[in-house]
Amino acid sequence: MHFGFDGLRITDTQLGLASERLQEWLAEGRHGHMEYMQRHADLRSDPQLLVPGTVRVICVTMNYLSPGIDFEREWQRIADPSQAVVSVYARGRDYHKVLRNRLQEFAKAIEAHLGILGYRVFTDSAPLMEVELARKAGLGWRGKHTLLLNRESGSTFFLGEILVDVPLPIDQEEEAHCGTCQACIEICPTQAITAPYQLDARKCISYLTIENPEAIPVEFRRAMGNRVYGCDDCQLICPWNKFAKRTQLPDFAERHGLGGASLLQLWSWTAEEFERRHEGSAIRRIGYSRWRRNLAVAMGNALAAVDLQDANKGLILNALLSALPDADPLVAEHIEWALGLATPSA
Repeated sequence: MHFGFDGLRITDTQLGLASERLQEWLAEGRHGHMEYMQRHADLRSDPQLLVPGTVRVICVTMNYLSPGIDFEREWQRIADPSQAVVSVYARGRDYHKVLRNRLQEFAKAIEAHLGILGYRVFTDSAPLMEVELARKAGLGWRGKHTLLLNRESGSTFFLGEILVDVPLPIDQEEEAHCGTCQACIEICPTQAITAPYQLDARKCISYLTIENPEAIPVEFRRAMGNRVYGCDDCQLICPWNKFAKRTQLPDFAERHGLGGASLLQLWSWTAEEFERRHEGSAIRRIGYSRWRRNLAVAMGNALAAVDLQDANKGLILNALLSALPDADPLVAEHIEWALGLATPSA
């Protein structure tokens, strides 16, 4: 029976110093507007509090890098201010649904083999320290960007868990293999990786474009470039991702041309088109207003780019001006900022 997992390991529920480090991170306010991190901090510190009776955590990985992804092309698109860059993981179906369904099927298969089983499945959907549990289970090591890394898939995979009440055998942790490399720290556009293994989410473009419900702080807008949903720079530069295994699951194949769309193409979508095209996608959660907010910033950066043709700048300028009268306050403020970057020739 095949469930599509690329890695599977088992660990216990003891998180040790990771719980203390989480408390310190929260106390410093590095979680930004992610209040849910603070709200359920006690549950994150102990899976047994989340699901009473849990004694083991089955951790799995599922690769998302589709065969059509080429890292060199990704860098070229980031360098082209007319293009809209969407994080690779979000171009296909919503991984929450894909992984959760397969975890549920897997748990039922375990139950059929072992008998009655107390369990719950999770994938980025509960107060659970997923990366730390996966690291402890031996699915990889923490990269200096704080993501989990392993030899086979780099960091291009999703994580899922099944909390069970059966004392299954435990796997061994894996040693770290980042050495002296600091490529992820050096490449970060906003210096969100403040030190090895230290991330300030408030500066991270993934946080700013996805989790942040408010205006994007002005000091980070130019650094966003044309990244309109998430940011892959620290993964694209990582040596371990050069040989990452590709997924064969059709769920994560690119949809609606999101790997090759221009800013103007995505800006042209109406609210109804946004809802329809992103049906079954993780992107839909941010809503149309945040989507337009992010695009407006990228379009402003395009207007300020020295290497973008005046004709393109003119089209972008007109698109922003046309949208301004009917824009909601959040989007309008970002459009006005973008228009302030327009060069006279545009």
